[in-house]
Amino acid sequence: MRDPRYDILFQPMAIGPLTAKNRFYQVPHCNGGGYRDPSAAAAMRATKAEGGWGVIFTEQTEMHHSSEITPFIELRLWEDKDIPSIAKMAAAMKTHGALAGIQLAYSGINGPNMYTKEVPLAPSALPIRTFTNDPVQARAMDKTDIKNLRRWFVNAAKRSKLAGFDLICLYGAHGFGIFQHFLSRATNQRSDEYGGSLENRSRFAREVLADLRDAVGDTMALTMRVSLDETIGELGFSNDEVRDFIAMNAELPDLWDLAMGTWEDCSGPSRFKQEAAQEAWVTGIRDLSPRPVVGVGRFTSPDVMARMIRQGRLDFIGCARPSIADPFLPKKIDEGRIDDIRECIGCNICVTGDMTQGMGRCTQNPTWMEEWRRGWHPEKIAAKGESQSVLIIGSGPAGLEAARAAALRGYDVAVAEAGETYGGRVARERLLPGLSAWGRVADYRLYQLGQRPNVQMYPGSRLTAEDVLAFGFQHICVATGSTWRADGVARQHVVPMAISPQMPVFTPDDLMAGRIPAGRVVVFDDDHYYMGGVLAELCAQKGCAVTLVTPSAFVSDWTANTLEQSQIHRRLAGLGVAIRLNTGIASVQAGGVETNCTYTDTRAMMECDAVVLVTSRTSDDGVFLDLMAQQGDWADAGIRSVKVIGDAAAPAPIAWATHAGHRYARDLDAPDLGDALPFRREVTRIED
Repeated sequence: MRDPRYDILFQPMAIGPLTAKNRFYQVPHCNGGGYRDPSAAAAMRATKAEGGWGVIFTEQTEMHHSSEITPFIELRLWEDKDIPSIAKMAAAMKTHGALAGIQLAYSGINGPNMYTKEVPLAPSALPIRTFTNDPVQARAMDKTDIKNLRRWFVNAAKRSKLAGFDLICLYGAHGFGIFQHFLSRATNQRSDEYGGSLENRSRFAREVLADLRDAVGDTMALTMRVSLDETIGELGFSNDEVRDFIAMNAELPDLWDLAMGTWEDCSGPSRFKQEAAQEAWVTGIRDLSPRPVVGVGRFTSPDVMARMIRQGRLDFIGCARPSIADPFLPKKIDEGRIDDIRECIGCNICVTGDMTQGMGRCTQNPTWMEEWRRGWHPEKIAAKGESQSVLIIGSGPAGLEAARAAALRGYDVAVAEAGETYGGRVARERLLPGLSAWGRVADYRLYQLGQRPNVQMYPGSRLTAEDVLAFGFQHICVATGSTWRADGVARQHVVPMAISPQMPVFTPDDLMAGRIPAGRVVVFDDDHYYMGGVLAELCAQKGCAVTLVTPSAFVSDWTANTLEQSQIHRRLAGLGVAIRLNTGIASVQAGGVETNCTYTDTRAMMECDAVVLVTSRTSDDGVFLDLMAQQGDWADAGIRSVKVIGDAAAPAPIAWATHAGHRYARDLDAPDLGDALPFRREVTRIED
């Protein structure tokens, strides 16, 4: 069963008055559900308990109404009426012997209070720091405010205990928690006993931990999450000061939870951060305190996990994103099923649920946040319905996931791929700078399909509607992907732009096929996700003089939702890419492009030798349309359904495609819901 090399990961470990059954520690992470979707969040955490995690935490939980981060949707524990919803979560988290933890957060200088309209409070009077640059400032807390805040933490701790939680995490990392605001000289400019020296700046943390120890510490474990380094210069809370703080307060919490300074630094995507990227920052900290230590680093390899514990770097393996990609990661290691793990690809699409106030998604795990809403389980699926066979046309992320899930249900599945390589877009994108991890989307599914005797794979099989009608499959799934447009149609241009035939024009498909422009290259990004920045980087690496032009105010604008926008800009600037923001392309001419200001339409010429258009995509849905046109022939061909999914239906990020493929397989032979919602939701109770 389990490889003995990984035995150390399954050793129990004490945390204060409690004992965790193993070293797998799901650190707090958001999900887009929060107070709006408590049952969905509870079911999601329950699935991780079933998957073998020893410690499971909620997301950031706002513990008082005077500090909240609207528009972002987190948990709330403002009053007693909030207890039932989080109690449901605690109970779900403990169903398989896991310890249930709640992260209590007072956002301080990060809390604009756009919902409560309360005046924000912080250690010092400074502008609120948020993703949305709210034009609000915090008032510096006086001694009465600090005394009140201590009491509010005690109240929240008592409510957490009533709700059934085992552990409390006090949030002081990522720049989001009041404890970091007191510890950092950048946000603590006080001259009283709470400011100045590190001992003084530590005072608030010591006081709150002592208060909570008296209130609930006999039965609950108290942990503190601190930033390893703020990485903001000499005023920031540095790694040296973190070490001094921990040594000075060695036995203050029951466990030290270590995370990098900003959320972007801590949860950087795989394009910029490798597995265990924080190892150098945590090394040696475990020796400063007798308390156990947990750290993070997008751990996906059991060998790296075991090494981190064996070498004394960490006591617990902290995971957020890997626990989302595969909630059963611990159980699969325990059962010796390493190859069955859905490895996190570090795309950070999970973060977008929080950033957009939508619902969480995962590229690798399409069941994430659908456990309660749709009844989807990551490892279990209903047996097939009355029909038998499915033909899937296309082997991109949508087609592969549809094939995998349909095969698990017991259908006879055939996958027809027009090319000689499986994987669709991820097979091409994995070759671009920094995107090699994207290939795991295909690798995992191809391995799983290879284990199924009821799956047949056919490369080099470009099918027509007539071919499909002749095969005799009962269900036809068209997952043929999409093609990048070469006419500039996207957001600036809703009809094709004027393009001179004398200017070489390239699309992302051209570059991914190895056709690289030369000389002075303009990359026009009207897509605003990662592709424009990646291709500008590729062209710069190939020796081109690159200018990236975008109508947005930011490079790769939407990647702010995946915590990589600033890193993309820095990467391109470091490669010498010229960046033109708030600028469109009015036309492509023989000797260059005619640019126009997004706001004034002021025109100018920019000379270049080639243009790369990263605009929009066209669905490759020809086979689907041809089949729909011959619907009258379906019955004679034995066809019961034809459906188009993924990019072939409507181009979107990869996570949309895997979700579409999974949903397709789940819906096979399901009754027609008519106008009913295809998922459950919770509705706010109307107060008297």
